[in-house]
Amino acid sequence: MNFLRGRLQRLTAQLPELIDQLADDNLDDAWKVLQQIYYDLYILKAIQESKHTVQPGETLTREEALRMLHFP
Repeated sequence: MNFLRGRLQRLTAQLPELIDQLADDNLDDAWKVLQQIYYDLYILKAIQESKHTVQPGETLTREEALRMLHFP
């Protein structure tokens, strides 16, 4: 895991130089791919944080949430 973290940090440090080398069309294409990954990671982080802060009984089940949406 530390190996991957170190590799990711090196790639992150190189990212600004790599972005400058991309043509505008390629940059748009890259963002379309990276945007989905960014959103997925954002949601995963929120889920992980909620597992530590939300206590049992403080959330709704799927069925309860659907009932609340249909019958406010």
